[in-house]
Amino acid sequence: MLEKLQALKDRFIELGQLIIQPEAMSDMSKYTKLTKEYKDLEKVVALYDAYKLVIENLANTKELLEKEKDSDFREMAKMELEELKEKQEKLEEELKQQLIPKDPNDSKDCILEIRAGTGGDEAAIFAGDLFRMYQRFCEKQNWKLTVLDLTFGSSGGYKEIISTVSGADVYGMLKYESGVHRVQRVPTTETQGRVHTSAATVAVLPEMDEVEVEINMNDIRKDTFCSSGPGGQSVNTTYSAVRLTHNPTGLVVTCQDEKSQIKNFEKALKVLRSRLYEIELAKHNEAVGAQRRSMVASGDRSDKIRTYNYPQSRVTDHRINKTVYNLPEVMDGSIQDFISALRFAENVEKMKASGVEE
Repeated sequence: MLEKLQALKDRFIELGQLIIQPEAMSDMSKYTKLTKEYKDLEKVVALYDAYKLVIENLANTKELLEKEKDSDFREMAKMELEELKEKQEKLEEELKQQLIPKDPNDSKDCILEIRAGTGGDEAAIFAGDLFRMYQRFCEKQNWKLTVLDLTFGSSGGYKEIISTVSGADVYGMLKYESGVHRVQRVPTTETQGRVHTSAATVAVLPEMDEVEVEINMNDIRKDTFCSSGPGGQSVNTTYSAVRLTHNPTGLVVTCQDEKSQIKNFEKALKVLRSRLYEIELAKHNEAVGAQRRSMVASGDRSDKIRTYNYPQSRVTDHRINKTVYNLPEVMDGSIQDFISALRFAENVEKMKASGVEE
């Protein structure tokens, strides 16, 4: 562990020199990348320096105990030794956490896509329930959620709803929600009182910028049309809604959130970049192999991840076998416990894989 920490400190010192070089400051993209890496290493280097100081003080105190004959001084040294050992343990744990390989996308904003799956009208209603759950969760986190496009279900809810979420650590928390969410309850349309099982798919994609995902604009077909739904007088009378078709992949993205066609085009382009990134990431994961993929945060939208059982007021996350019996609170946005447990499980996986525990 100490070798890894020293290597990080050496890199930190090197970055400190690189960011003040004229060639780095003249290239804004390079300068931004270097300063971000420098800032990311700042905390771990500060902890490492504090850890080295504690180790040095421990050695000095032990040496003092061996040589000192005065009983009062020895007692003081013993007390100091205990305090230093506690500090050492605490700093070691913090350093292990810092050494866990981080997903570079964790700090990004994200695209949140919810689609009704099997179950007809009930699936669309459940998709609407999930959207409200995430809406409430975003409010609790002080995040901004903006709807880009939606298709209403015939009996309520949504066949599909696509949003952007912006704020601190958005993708790092919401990425655990990707997958199939299953509901077990008596639908409002059910006359016999039987429990039905329906499903909705959630996809959480990191919002990528132009530098990270390049798109050839010649590969895109742009169509405009009149927006549907509420939004003021100009929404339904001008061709402000935008539909982008990416010819090489066949991906189609629609955005009708804004009154301005230009703003809708920019937002649609963001979603397209994120979906293209997801395709490339899936290819990479396939190449890496199943044994190295995390079961906790695979991000695979086909994985069945959670079941919401209304008759029992039960919510079960199948990835970590965590069950709670407070379904109303969960549907009101209280999903932090699940996310924290999933993040912990993923960190344990990463620590084992990277040898941090050694």
